[in-house]
Amino acid sequence: MRAQFVFQEIWIGLRRNLTMTISLVITVAIAMALFGTGLLIRGQVNASKDYWSDKIEVSVFLCAKTSSNQQCQKKDATQPQKDEINKLLKQMPQVADVHYESRADAWKRFKDRFASQPGFVNSTREGDIPDSFRIRLKNPQEYKAVTQALLGRAGVDQVINEQEILKRFFSILNGLQVAALLIALFQVVAAVLLVGNTVRLSAFNRRRETGIMRLVGASNTYIQMPFILEGAIAGLIGGLFSSVLLVMSKTFLIDRLAGDIQFASQLGWGTVIWVIIVSICFGVLLCAAASFLTLRRYLRI
Repeated sequence: MRAQFVFQEIWIGLRRNLTMTISLVITVAIAMALFGTGLLIRGQVNASKDYWSDKIEVSVFLCAKTSSNQQCQKKDATQPQKDEINKLLKQMPQVADVHYESRADAWKRFKDRFASQPGFVNSTREGDIPDSFRIRLKNPQEYKAVTQALLGRAGVDQVINEQEILKRFFSILNGLQVAALLIALFQVVAAVLLVGNTVRLSAFNRRRETGIMRLVGASNTYIQMPFILEGAIAGLIGGLFSSVLLVMSKTFLIDRLAGDIQFASQLGWGTVIWVIIVSICFGVLLCAAASFLTLRRYLRI
């Protein structure tokens, strides 16, 4: 096969259908960017789950004068009550470690964690966070036994399981991921339709050349290759544009979200590069496959 002829035919096809080619490139770029963003969100969620899997705690907040729990009777938990709770926790087989955190320690940790949000820190006063026991479990799935043993006990205001909070938060991120992938799916369908229309129009414009090639005995592959490569090149260009959008998505969406929510695990650029490669390859294969299937039906060769 003469490479010069193939590349010449590709250039002619792209130039003749310039408007549709530009539309195809834009559609592929958006589709692959949304597809890649969904993969990036999934990577961030998985990295965060792996990080927090062995760090999930159960927080036991003790009674304080500001407690809304009627059982506390607007009184602070007494030292004997604290000692009894501490003894109970250390005896429970589900508990791996118990740490008592005073109001001063809680206030200091709060200021350190939200140092980047001074407005939030200034709206909270020292003493608003009550004394608490922070419990690390041997198996995070056994939190119910610990919670049931503590609820209603004298001196206990409320018991908060961080696992439930993280589940709700990760469900929101999973929803964002599903939404991005669904929109990407619609864009992929649009890209396939555009590829089909572009290839059919290109084949119609070059029907005379195609007929001559058939008469002189050109193989099906020789006739099909320029059209397939047109779609593949358009997909490649769209994939390259999507890589720019994915870098922006990592910088302005994933990193900003991680900073605002205080993610301890940041998504690395290695994952971003992997997602970019997958997105570009998927875009090229998608357009090439759509071109091939359209040619089989339209040219009937």
